[in-house]
Amino acid sequence: MHAPTPPHDSVARAPGAPSLPEWYRIVPDSGLPTTLGIEIVELSESRVVATMPVDGRTRQPFGILHGGASIALAETVASFGATARIDRDRYLAVGQEINGNHLRPKMEGVVRATGVPVHVGRGTQVWSIEITDEEGRLVCISRCTLAIIERR
Repeated sequence: MHAPTPPHDSVARAPGAPSLPEWYRIVPDSGLPTTLGIEIVELSESRVVATMPVDGRTRQPFGILHGGASIALAETVASFGATARIDRDRYLAVGQEINGNHLRPKMEGVVRATGVPVHVGRGTQVWSIEITDEEGRLVCISRCTLAIIERR
């Protein structure tokens, strides 16, 4: 299995517009990221940034950000980052393993996840994701391994 890096996508953007590649614009607006209010605000082969509200959708019953919501945010960031680096017509990037350390509680507002690749191979990628609050304080740190598989 070989997943070559495609040519860099051209990004059509107006001044001040988010850095989102053209291929991302046709991704269906559905699933868990939509349910949780996750928004991708920057997407390239070397960095992905997304935000997520801390509200009734993402808090656990005791009023703080649910660890599972943080992990869903982290995997979303890693998955889109890995997808940016592969031939999307031939391959898919799918989560294989993820871990997270929840370091600070968050009751309301917005968290921001920033993911960067740590390892990019032909069959796997590993991404490191930091989730911070509005003041830049670390809320969660995560590492996600993705398998690069052929489309069927």
